[in-house]
Amino acid sequence: MIDATEGIRRTLAAYCHTCDDGRFDEFAELFTSDARFVVLGDTREGRDAIQAFMAASMPPEVRGKHLCANSLIEVADDGRSASAVTDFVFVGRAAGTVEGAAMGAFAITSAGRYLDELALDGERWRFARREIVFLGAEPAG
Repeated sequence: MIDATEGIRRTLAAYCHTCDDGRFDEFAELFTSDARFVVLGDTREGRDAIQAFMAASMPPEVRGKHLCANSLIEVADDGRSASAVTDFVFVGRAAGTVEGAAMGAFAITSAGRYLDELALDGERWRFARREIVFLGAEPAG
């Protein structure tokens, strides 16, 4: 059995891998059934709404690679809830390039911070709330 911090790190990484790969059924399973997902001040609630939003936002032609670092994870005393703050950079297709373009056609297209609340659901850590705060923006609060 893995400890809480490692389980949370796996959830954080799985978010990136499933999103980058377009595996949105698996992506949705990373969230609790009543999760909230906050992006640019808009909130999506529930797995289905989160999955639909991400699938529409990340079609194959805009997908790239999430790079995350500096995660600070705090597990609550109950061992069943936690918070995490993680910095991210997203490398996507540079403006004016097309899918399948030659090397060098990628650039940093966004950067910021993930603000997470997580819950232990059986043996798996899931996002109860994830807010994406882009560099230069303020958290929704």
